[in-house]
Amino acid sequence: MADDHLPIVETPKNAGRTLHWRSEEDTDAFARALAASPALRDAFIALHGDLGAGKTTFVRHLLRALGIEGRIKSPTYAVVEPHEAPDGLAIFHFDFYRFNDPREWDDAGFRDIFAGPGLKLAEWPENAAGRTPIADLAIKIEAMTDDTRSVTLLANTPRGSTLLAQLGA
Repeated sequence: MADDHLPIVETPKNAGRTLHWRSEEDTDAFARALAASPALRDAFIALHGDLGAGKTTFVRHLLRALGIEGRIKSPTYAVVEPHEAPDGLAIFHFDFYRFNDPREWDDAGFRDIFAGPGLKLAEWPENAAGRTPIADLAIKIEAMTDDTRSVTLLANTPRGSTLLAQLGA
């Protein structure tokens, strides 16, 4: 990069944190803390991790903390499941695990969803790389051998940094 040009997106210093979830209660507590953050509205959160790491479990806890009731389905086959919180917040839960047709992006209106208001949560965002915007907050969940989770948080935008600051993470 030329010295006279600033990067388009600059990752703030000290933008990453690592947490350890020892139980599902820790996952729930983190989800509740995140749900309480005013910066969560209109955020894009990318969820990374292997199959079975706990991405969908985390999303379910977050949606419950935001007031979503009833069955919360994984969007593995539908690609996106829309929700609306009691306060009117639009929430879109994406699962790009089976996403492999770039035409589907435009046909399904995903560009409009990401450009519009609302919380966007995306599992397997790497499968839609080049189509999604930069995530405000990237969460990588790794299952450890003792059933705990190592969770790495990375803020990629000022909104992501605000989320981390509000979490005290």
